[in-house]
Amino acid sequence: MSRHPLPDNLHLDTLAVRAAVDKSQYGENSEALYLTSSFTQPDCETAARRFSGEEDGFIYSRFTNPTNASMEIRLAALEGSEACIGTSSGMAAVLLLCMALLKSGDHVVCSRSVFGSTIKLLGSEFVKFGVTTSFVSQTDVNAWKQAMQPNTKLLFAETPTNPLTDVCDIRALADIAHNAGAVLAVDNCFCSPALQRPIDFGADVVVHSGTKYLDGQGRVVAGALCAPEAMVREKFLPVMRSAGMSLAPFNAWVVLKGLETLGIRMEAQSQRALELATWLESHPKVARVYYPGLTSHPQHALAMTQQSGKGGAVLSFDVRGETPEAGRKNAFHLIDSTRLMSVTANLGDVKTIITQPASTSHGRLTEVQRAEAGIQQHLVRVAVGLENIEDLKTDLSRGLDTL
Repeated sequence: MSRHPLPDNLHLDTLAVRAAVDKSQYGENSEALYLTSSFTQPDCETAARRFSGEEDGFIYSRFTNPTNASMEIRLAALEGSEACIGTSSGMAAVLLLCMALLKSGDHVVCSRSVFGSTIKLLGSEFVKFGVTTSFVSQTDVNAWKQAMQPNTKLLFAETPTNPLTDVCDIRALADIAHNAGAVLAVDNCFCSPALQRPIDFGADVVVHSGTKYLDGQGRVVAGALCAPEAMVREKFLPVMRSAGMSLAPFNAWVVLKGLETLGIRMEAQSQRALELATWLESHPKVARVYYPGLTSHPQHALAMTQQSGKGGAVLSFDVRGETPEAGRKNAFHLIDSTRLMSVTANLGDVKTIITQPASTSHGRLTEVQRAEAGIQQHLVRVAVGLENIEDLKTDLSRGLDTL
């Protein structure tokens, strides 16, 4: 029961707080939370039309719910996609993508630097169903070209990558995919649409872990796929109805509310991350800093073009250590010496998070897989929150200055 539809050509900050389903008859200002498993139908004929897909309408919360729809409308508006479908987690979004678009005998080309669970899913689980994957360098466009096969159906990239912040050329990968009749999916978890919109550079599907910056306060687990309307309706939704990687309405509502402050959070956290990365780069106990906002980053210019001139809020760095054992010991010492930062494997929170990827996010990979992804024992990842930057420097100094 909205007074009138939203005007065209609204800015992203406005869409972040206004895009949603129509208000109910009660005229709520904050979008309603519909905690119901199912929806009653006015009559059998209407129920039949809605269950068959002939008529739009809410049926069952495994695949239709007004709260979820509001979140999906808002995220699609921010990403510039025609449609969006929410999922129970970021990895559920990757699973839905693969189940909907791939079959036995198909081939995938994927960056070897993506999230560890994505590598496991494609490199181990889908192999059992006859889907093969070639893992290639994130930044080597020729490697992507050479990995293409006649049966390649999907290219999967994550930019920047977790945790080394490698940046891929989205437009170049889109050209490779489309010339072969394949789909390019880009995980936009690190940047969010506040900084980067992969569809603007030619991506077909944008993958999200709503657990991260979309929520922004570490409250819920959620995921989403942003894609063309036909792909969502004809490919993703049927699998969702059968397999049930469903986003809970409460979690959808939390993400919906988180999107309202996404822009200002990403701006503030990116600014703090750049200052912290600059400080770490000059510290004698730090061997290298990985952050796209630094001019020393190999893909700095590309990142600035794709990421609205921002480096994002996640950085990683190598502490000094002559051997892998020494590197692991020093990384653990640094992390255990902090008194402010949260030691957990999540990211995207307003609270700064610190972790050692080799033993957490990439802990299930083999040593060979970790080496190929560049994940060394001395690597530390920091997802910068909203604390005072001087307090963050002091917290890291406790460990760095005692190595």
